[in-house]
This record gives sequence, structure tokens and C-alpha cells, in this order.
Amino acid sequence: MANAPSSKTEVIGIEQLPKDGVFVIPNQLSFQDLLHLEQCLDERKITFLIDRHGEYDPLLQAHLNREEVSAFEFERGEDHQEPFRKELTERVSKGEAIVFVPSHAHVCAGQLTRVPSAVLKFLLSGGAPVTPLFVDHPEETRLSIESRSHTECMVFAFGKPLEREAANLANYRESLLAVGEEVFSRRPILKMSLPYALLKGLKKHGGATKVIDGNDGEEVRFDRLLAGAIAFSEYIKKATDQPRVGIVLPPGRAGVVANLAVLLAGKIPVNLNFTAGDKAVTSSIAQAGLDRFITADPFVRKMTRFNWPPNKQLIYIERTLPTLKKRATRWFVLSKLLPARLLAMLLGVPTKGGDKEAVLLFTSGSAGDPKGVVLTHQNLLANVNQFGARIDLSSTDRVLACLPLFHSFGCTVTLWYPMIEGVTMVTYPNPLDANTLAELIYKHHANLILATPTFLRGYLRKATPKQFESAKLVVTGAEKLPLKIAETFEKKLGKPVLEGYGLTETSPVSNVNLPDPVPDREDGLPVLPNRRLGSVGQPIPGVAVRITDPNTDRPMSLHESGMIWLRGPNIFGGYLNQPAKTDEVIKDGWFRTGDIGRMDEDGFLYIEGRLSRFSKIGGEMVPHETVEDEIGKVLGLDSESERKLAVVGVPDESKGEALILISSVGVDLTELRYRLLQNGVSNLWVPKKVVEVEEIPTLASGKLDIKSCESIAREEV
Repeated sequence: MANAPSSKTEVIGIEQLPKDGVFVIPNQLSFQDLLHLEQCLDERKITFLIDRHGEYDPLLQAHLNREEVSAFEFERGEDHQEPFRKELTERVSKGEAIVFVPSHAHVCAGQLTRVPSAVLKFLLSGGAPVTPLFVDHPEETRLSIESRSHTECMVFAFGKPLEREAANLANYRESLLAVGEEVFSRRPILKMSLPYALLKGLKKHGGATKVIDGNDGEEVRFDRLLAGAIAFSEYIKKATDQPRVGIVLPPGRAGVVANLAVLLAGKIPVNLNFTAGDKAVTSSIAQAGLDRFITADPFVRKMTRFNWPPNKQLIYIERTLPTLKKRATRWFVLSKLLPARLLAMLLGVPTKGGDKEAVLLFTSGSAGDPKGVVLTHQNLLANVNQFGARIDLSSTDRVLACLPLFHSFGCTVTLWYPMIEGVTMVTYPNPLDANTLAELIYKHHANLILATPTFLRGYLRKATPKQFESAKLVVTGAEKLPLKIAETFEKKLGKPVLEGYGLTETSPVSNVNLPDPVPDREDGLPVLPNRRLGSVGQPIPGVAVRITDPNTDRPMSLHESGMIWLRGPNIFGGYLNQPAKTDEVIKDGWFRTGDIGRMDEDGFLYIEGRLSRFSKIGGEMVPHETVEDEIGKVLGLDSESERKLAVVGVPDESKGEALILISSVGVDLTELRYRLLQNGVSNLWVPKKVVEVEEIPTLASGKLDIKSCESIAREEV
């Protein structure tokens, strides 16, 4: 055999590969990969099943020249199915390891597999035991496989074998996701500390990227921001002995500096929800053990309703930073001269972080009291790496950073991600000010727009297509995206809305839709879908998924509706000082999301509702969000730019629960019932009562305030 390219090859789980005949189906396999895989399987008799759809190196047969190695070609189509199955069965019965070699396909960065689902289904129908093979190139997190010319490191990870009766698409995908999670979790970058990763990112991109504060128009390059944060970190070290520091600031230059400085001081930032009620804030402060809070005097005077701690506990950033100018200048020079590792040593910043607490966030409290979510260095670096691998932005791109810093999406994606990956931030403190935000998008050519459906409604009222010309990606999360909002947004503003999914406990992103790949030539190669309307997208790299029965936790097929469980390096380890609540949601490393959903044959996840937003009526599980959609349709509200209704469940003696419709528009219940039934909606889904309100309660994150809605409903029943 010819010499293989120089590389470091890691093999995982090869002991799981059956000694008898087996069919190996990889997620991807390039020509270079094939040569290394042959070495790994040196003592096995191998058949390479080659997909003829793509173009292959003509030297392939010359390289695979061992006597026990053979190759035959596979061509799709009904006429070839039976010969294929016969050939496959014969070779497996002889104890061969048959390795499928997929053709090239048009894919986007970070996609799990290069094999179309139709081909997978065909291959799995062969009636042979199957072993998934996950092929990974850790050094190329942000590069698609087609652009690879040389590989420094590659990983071959063999998954759990599937016997003949279990070799179906759902089980194959579940096993492949599981082994992919194991591989991703081994990446060396996940051992790094968050502040050290920030130091490296800010040094690398400091001269080319910056923070643009949309509130006052001031621009600060990342390298100067780093110097100011280092000087401020020294002040913070002396200000408190507590391990955590509170931050009460909106998105903006001050919020960025404050969070970075706290980390560089060796402490844990806790961004408090300044829109929450007094009880929730007091609880969060007590749970976190906070005694100092970074804020700004103008913000204190503006937020008069917030229950501010005593003035002696407040650190006013706009007063403190000017006193540190000389030290900031000194650190600016040093940060330019010194490598990141030496700079970290001078600052006492550890290079390793792993599973130690890095950031503390509190849940929104949309369905109860806030819980402290401990996110580790690994959690956050994993999610930055995962999300960055999928969206694949460059240092010339710009992200609109207007989501609250106490919101996990705002914290990870519009704070840590830009500084580590080198993306300019355009900040603004109010995500509801759609008019100003649209102007900022246009003025500063923002490319990545992050929002919730509630905030998208604001853009529909205020923005123009011209203002959104620069937007490459409009990504939404936090709550279900109504299809009509997505359709109206694309029609009016000319940009598709890409729905994602995640929770505070997942750091937060676990799934995301992205634009489909656009072939640059007419080559006849398949185009793998990257987006599916109505879904929340495919899992990001390193996230495994499984589905269970919501009541019994019995394993179910990924293609069946049930409780969604996630596993990955971005999944948190537990709630702060609440082991009982942690045990309710973490089982053997798997996180019980509380959401009901399923996965389709192409790996897109569909969320059908949060378990807490289901009512069991007459023995049937009724999803509140789906009922809201049906009511919106019959009332003509599904294209409205504001949320006009919400459905909640209340106890009912006869049927267990009953639905209450909370509406900010006049609704005739009798007429509503008639029109719902006319549209084929079950009688169990029809609300028992309508409660009219001036406006539907929502949280600062844009989510529906379920707790307040339930209180309103109970008062009226």
C-alpha cells in the first residue's frame, strides 16, 4: 500500500466491531480517511462499497491492493436493490467487514453526515448487522470536509453495533449521535478555561474587531477593551472576597467589560435579571452569595423599579474605569508584547478550566422560581465551538448583540462567542426597540441577527427590507416560532427566519436551522438539507439525542413523539445547591429537557410543546402551543405583530384539567368553539373560558410569562 499522508489518527471503540460479518456506515469518509481506516482494520477482510454518484481518485484501486481487499460499486435505484442485498448478504455471511464509501455531497459546515437519508434507508434495508462509524477532524471545526487538503488529526470512532432487527434509520442516527458526542467531548479545547480562551481570542483578533455601542455610537477595539478589562479586574479582586460578582447591566460596552473583568479577576460573573420581580431577584442574590454588584449610575437612575442593593455594595463602572487609565495603558502595551500564556500567568488566569464553574445564570422563572444554572468552562467553550462550527462567521462579520446578558442566548452567543471567535459586536440595550435596532443593522452592516419571536414581531412593524440587506442569518429561539411569523418575515423583509433550540441548561444552543448549501456548479451531486420550516434544526456537533415515554421513561424511537433527552459537553452538571432538582433532570449524564418532540428521517428535531405546557384532558395530552396556533388561525391573528393570546390549564373536576384562553382581543367563546370544531379541532382542545386582559404577560427575554398567565387564569376560575 502507498504511504498515507502524515497525521495523527485516534481510534475509539474498535473493540465493539463484531468479529463476524458487519456493515460499517460512516457519517463521512474521504479518500485520505479511507487509507487510514484500512490501516485500522488491517487484520479484517474488507470490502469497500463505493457510491458511484461522486468522483473518486483514479488511484483508489491501486492503493487498496491487499489481496483480501475488494471493492464493488453501488448505484442507487430500484433495479439495483435486490442485487445489492444479495451481494451484501453473501459477503457479510463470509465474515467480511463491508465499509460504505459515500459520494461527495453539497453540505454546510458542521453537518453531522454526508450521506443522504434516502441512501441510509436503502443501505440499512440490506438485512445485515450495522456499526456506525463517526469520522471527525478536530482541527477543522469551522471547515467543511470538501475544503480539506491536509489533515493534522483524525478520529475514527465505532458506535454501538445494531443487529439485523435493530438496524433502522432511527437507531442508526441515535447511535451515530451518541458516538459523535463522545468524540466531540474529547476535544482538547474543552479543557481550556473560559478567561484563557477569551485572552487568546482578544489578542488574536484585537486589532481587527471591536465593540460598537449602539447607544452612544462609541467604538472600542477588542485589544483596548482587553486592556481596560484587565485593569478593572485588579480593582474587582480587591473589592470582594466572594467567589461570585453580580452584574446589573444591559448589553453594551460596559456590560462586555464588566463580564470580562470578573472572569479575569478569577471570579464568576452573575448577570442578574433586572426585569424580574423583587422576590426572584432577592432569591438569586441569596443563592449566589453576592456582596458586590457592577452597574452604571445612569442605569441605576433609569431602573427605579429594581430593588437595588445598598449603595456601598455597588461598583459604578463609569466612575471606576477613568481612574484606571494609566494601568489600562500599561496593560495595553503588555498585552501586545506578551503571548497569551505568559499574559495569563501574570494575571493569575488558569489555562485549564474543565468542569469548574465559570458562569452562573438563573432560569427565567417563566414556570416557577428561578434556579441557579451552573455553567462550567467546558459547557461554554463547547457551545461556542459548536455554534461557531455551524454558523461559520469570519472576522469581517458583525453580530447584533441586543439580547439581555442574563439570558443564556445573549450571554453565550452575543458575548463570549464574538470575543473568542473574533466577530465585531454591535450592541444595544433594548431588544424591544425595533426601530433603532433596524437602523443599527443597516448602519453597521450586521450579519448575524439573534432574536425571539416576540422581538421579530417588532421588526415586522418597524423595519424595511433595505435595513436587513446585510443580514446573512436571522436566528430565533427561546420560544416556539409561529409559522406565519416566519412566512410574513421572509415575505416582508426578504430574509428567512432560522429557528433554533436550547435551554439555559444547554449553554444554550443544541439545535439550529441554517440556510441550505448552494451548489457552485451543476455537478449533479446531492444537496443535503440544512433547514426545515417548522423544525428547530439538526443537532449541533457533539449533541446526542434520545426520546423516551414522558410517563415511564421507556426508550422510544427518535421518530416517535416523546420526552427529549440531550447529552453533550455543553449540558450543565446541575443546579446551584439543589441536588434534588438536579436529580430530577440529570440521569446518567443525560438531560431531561421537559420538552416533547420527535426527529424526522433527515435528523431535524420538532418541538411539539413543553411538558409543562400540556394539559391532560380526558386522558389526552393537549399541547397549549398547538391550541394557540389553531385559535390564532380562526381569529385571523396568526400574522399579527404582537402576541394576542395564551392558553393555560387549570384543574377541572370532571376531566382533570380545562383550558383557559387569555386574550387581549375580544373573543366570543361560542363562535370560537364553532369555528374550531369546523376546522377539525377536537372538542377537548376548545377552551372552557376566555379571560380578557389588556396585554399578554411576557418576560424580558421575550418568552411568555407562564407563571403570570396561570395566576390570571386561577383568579378567574
